[in-house]
Amino acid sequence: MAGNRVQRVAAYAVVVRDGQVLLSRLAPRVSRSELWTLPGGGLDHGEDPRDAVVREVREETGLDVTIGESARTYSLHLPDTWRRGRRVDAHSLRIVYDGWVPVDAPEPRVLEVDGSTVEAAWCSLDGVRDGSVPTVAMVREALDAYAPRRWQRVAAYALVRRSEPDDAVLLTRVSPRGFHTGQWSLPGGGVDFDEAPAAAVVREVAEETGVECTVGDLVTTTSETVRGTAPNGRDEEVQTVGLVYAATVAPDAVFTVETGGTTDAVEWVPVADVLSGAVPVVPTVLQVVSG
Repeated sequence: MAGNRVQRVAAYAVVVRDGQVLLSRLAPRVSRSELWTLPGGGLDHGEDPRDAVVREVREETGLDVTIGESARTYSLHLPDTWRRGRRVDAHSLRIVYDGWVPVDAPEPRVLEVDGSTVEAAWCSLDGVRDGSVPTVAMVREALDAYAPRRWQRVAAYALVRRSEPDDAVLLTRVSPRGFHTGQWSLPGGGVDFDEAPAAAVVREVAEETGVECTVGDLVTTTSETVRGTAPNGRDEEVQTVGLVYAATVAPDAVFTVETGGTTDAVEWVPVADVLSGAVPVVPTVLQVVSG
């Protein structure tokens, strides 16, 4: 500070999931009218911005945030404004990170006492954009520049069918931790680095169903792009290139469900129920069964 000049450096997080953004409501002593902002705040002397934003989000929302590797910066110069009862020439440098919190995180709540915010909540992105949720300008600027994490994955799946006692396909149901929650999918998942796709099928089937499978020929390849919340809570847009293999399991196999994963049920599902829409399935299932 030199004379009436005041400079402040602050760090904030944009935390988006399921069409909502995490915001903090400014205290009446900061804003007389209702006004929401990104969770965050000023850096302490000598504090790293990444540490500051984690600390501030925790204080203002009660949530433990993970932040990305990069950030955007915004500069706000208010040459004639009031701060703490006196007129100042204020300059604020704002460092904004993308962040995410676990999907099973508790509801947000303010932990700090007598701070600059009095409420924390998940607010509608549409409400922010149409003005029904009143925000500081930084929120809209940050959301205009925001994009979900975009990435591509290769996955391998097992197409396991039986003819007796009915024409059925082995499916796993997606848990609340995964994309397509509540829908049924072929057992399988992402191929690890340097892992053979057929080996990935064996590993994934064992993890999701508790049984060993024998992998046959490649049946087809698929591609699907989805936008949603990943198990770690991050807002993502993912293209999955799927390799679907014919596979078999023992006729008397007894299935078990993995704990804490993206599968919460395993069943033989009649093909007729898949084709009729009686059972909700991901697009890949309908594609391979009807083909």
